[in-house]
Amino acid sequence: MLKTTEQWIELIANTELPAITSTARMLDKFSNDDKSSLPKLSKAILHDQALSSCLLKVANNVQHKGVNKVTTVSRATVILGIQNVKNVCLTAKLVDSLLASKTLDVRIYNKLMQLMANSFYAAMLAKMMVPNYSEEIQEEVYLAALLYGIGETAFWSGGGEFADQLARNVDIEKPGFKEYCEQEIGTSFNALSRGLANTWNLSDLLLKALDEPENRTNEIKIIYFSDKLSTSISQPGESENQFNDMLADIANIMKISVKQLKAKIAHTREQAIELLQSYGAEVLIDLINVLPKGNDFGPKQSFTSIKEISKEKALLSAFISLTNLMKSSRDLNEYLQSVLVDSVKAFQFDRCSFLMMSDDKSQVKSRFIFNDKAEDVATKIVFNLRQSDNAISRVLDTKVPALINDYTHRQWRDLVTQELADFIDKGAIAIIPVKIGNKAIGVVCAQHVIENNTEQIKKDKLIKNKDISTADFQQLCALVEHLNMCLTMIMMR
Repeated sequence: MLKTTEQWIELIANTELPAITSTARMLDKFSNDDKSSLPKLSKAILHDQALSSCLLKVANNVQHKGVNKVTTVSRATVILGIQNVKNVCLTAKLVDSLLASKTLDVRIYNKLMQLMANSFYAAMLAKMMVPNYSEEIQEEVYLAALLYGIGETAFWSGGGEFADQLARNVDIEKPGFKEYCEQEIGTSFNALSRGLANTWNLSDLLLKALDEPENRTNEIKIIYFSDKLSTSISQPGESENQFNDMLADIANIMKISVKQLKAKIAHTREQAIELLQSYGAEVLIDLINVLPKGNDFGPKQSFTSIKEISKEKALLSAFISLTNLMKSSRDLNEYLQSVLVDSVKAFQFDRCSFLMMSDDKSQVKSRFIFNDKAEDVATKIVFNLRQSDNAISRVLDTKVPALINDYTHRQWRDLVTQELADFIDKGAIAIIPVKIGNKAIGVVCAQHVIENNTEQIKKDKLIKNKDISTADFQQLCALVEHLNMCLTMIMMR
């Protein structure tokens, strides 16, 4: 049953993002224009060590050279001003809450990071667009732009199994995906943003910007345009003319030339990168792009090569082989070897393995390993499941597949032990649970491995192609799910 807008808002505001909710309520107690609030606000922030540290970093970041270093929260609040302090606190909590997401679905995590980067850049752009307004308006515009897309961001952060299901069913990068999601969840992301803004008692400026912004005052139009601009920089559309028209509209509001606007955008990007470092959110820096050029626009072409057609045929053959096995065999080993060999052939993996869980569930051991030529490899591998929390144990516990293209990424570094890092060997790995009924018995590990060949790496400008694509990951998951169904059925006979 689809949830109502109100139910989604309650779930997100009170359950899935408790940190930002409590912070917003705490900050709402302090008046923006009451100087006597500064000492009380400083005292409240001191109770949060991470927030205090972030505030000091931001205060020192905006200080001019030659000015003494800011070492106390009270001094930081005086330098930044109460409204700016509120925005720093909310930004820090929002960034921290979203970066701390533990979802194993890499598609959702990447989507979430891009939305967060877009929102942060939009906030910086919005503040850049109102240089002649009062400091209070500048800070209100910043916060409104930061939270303009909070509905969509919060949904992917806290949508749980519902969000996972949407990501599995449809290509997350497909045009129209946002509209498809809104239809499935029974409300719009804009409505979620309005509801959360009301729940957190955020400014009227944000609420107005979420309701027909193009027909309102310039500062509200700027909130709308900053969000649209950051999104367009991140993902240029098909029309360069439309992008240039948007730049002209923004330049007209600011009463400057488009050339001047582009220079200001470039400078704002540099400032955004510096602030992200202050917030401890370096992972977002690479997601804030420079202004797109002509060849960045146009329809996103879909190439169908002979290799890809062959992959689809090989995948269909793999499904058929499993189905046919059900007529002749109850040997679990045959099913597993069939899937591993066919996966190597279909997706051109460098290695495919089945790691089976021991009876006492303390470790997984290699049962089969096949190399890139689909040859059986005699290597023996053992991973302990109880000594530390790791990606394999997490997949077995949650029964949710994991795709790890960069095991040094913040999302994975606490879940990749040294022995697992050695196994991944600087490449990419997909870890998918093998189940009989609802009981996990092991995992299929499919890998691309980057060889230790310095000369080859120098020549290989497309080294990132060693990543496992989202499409391949989804198709491999579907194949293993078919395997799980077959194993369940033969064990029930």
